[in-house]
Amino acid sequence: MMKVGVVGCGTMGSGIAQVAATAGHEVVVYDKNSEQAYKAGESLKKIMARLVEKGRKTQEESDAIIGRIRFIDDLSAFDNCGLVIKHIIFKELEDVVDADCILATNTSSLSVASIGSVLEHPERMVGLHFFNPAPLMPLVEVVPCVQTKEGLAEECKKLMEDWGKAPAIVKDTPGFIVNRVARPFYGEALRIYEEGIADFATIDWAMTELGGFRMGPFTLMDYIGNDVNYIVTETVFASFYYDQRYKPSFTQKRHSEAGYLGRKSGRGYYDYAEGAVQPEPTKDETLGKEILNRILAMLINEAVDAVFWNIASKEDIDLAMTKGVNYPKGLLKWSDEIGLANVLATLEDLENKFGEDRYRPSYLMKKMVEEGRTFY
Repeated sequence: MMKVGVVGCGTMGSGIAQVAATAGHEVVVYDKNSEQAYKAGESLKKIMARLVEKGRKTQEESDAIIGRIRFIDDLSAFDNCGLVIKHIIFKELEDVVDADCILATNTSSLSVASIGSVLEHPERMVGLHFFNPAPLMPLVEVVPCVQTKEGLAEECKKLMEDWGKAPAIVKDTPGFIVNRVARPFYGEALRIYEEGIADFATIDWAMTELGGFRMGPFTLMDYIGNDVNYIVTETVFASFYYDQRYKPSFTQKRHSEAGYLGRKSGRGYYDYAEGAVQPEPTKDETLGKEILNRILAMLINEAVDAVFWNIASKEDIDLAMTKGVNYPKGLLKWSDEIGLANVLATLEDLENKFGEDRYRPSYLMKKMVEEGRTFY
């Protein structure tokens, strides 16, 4: 079984190491800060102890997993790795690892082709985008770039399946699947608020109670961090040459600038101070359905457009949205249930009302409605 290297001892790096070691691999985790490497090792022991306490692992399994992981501060330990995961120091790594070692970046938004351009042998480069926390979240976006050799993406997909993950192969485009398709969940919710249609709590209520989403958009943005979520939106917006569908919101920008970052700062769209009273939503079902249908139409439009541009297969797009962000249904399956003609009517109504390119329906959606086709 191949030896796996991970660069970086942060939450994501340690999580990926845990996943690989659980699958039976010997793992080396590098951080140039030896103190950080020590802390990561101690943190992993605590995590495994909790899993034993909860009955999810036996003590023997826990000891074996910990025993397969070494935290190091010297890159030379990567010399016989078959796979190294991270998005930095790849040029240095290439001088250490074997010629057939796969170099994988965990970037969520950067170009895999650009990262691979520093390599003498970029055909070994691929994206493996894990979701946080890596031991719990099943999705891994497997991202071959223009330099990636034929068959490597499929090889990595099989490896991720062996690790117990749910991999989806996606083209090297901004946001990959999840960070591209999910943008309207936040953006259109913010737009609805800015138009004065509903407040944060009411929009969240509509999406959770009527839509079945685990978290409403404002609760989720507070969980992610408004600073992080806003930067991703700005990055996707710029990467798509300022396409209006991905336009950031001044509401989110101002919250971020004010330090209202969400749970981590104690204040976001909601107040997380001890004893704070949360606002009550307006539980108007007609209003709630209007909110849900509008946001859902925008999400489905993104998913349909991703199929049109061959970003990923319909199966992998639905897999990514259910396994990566816990949507209650795959968006393309959902579109079949609602009826693409109804989704198209919602988008065309918004496009006519506002006169904005933001609401333009995907060409594929219009074509499928005209031909009476469904996705499944």
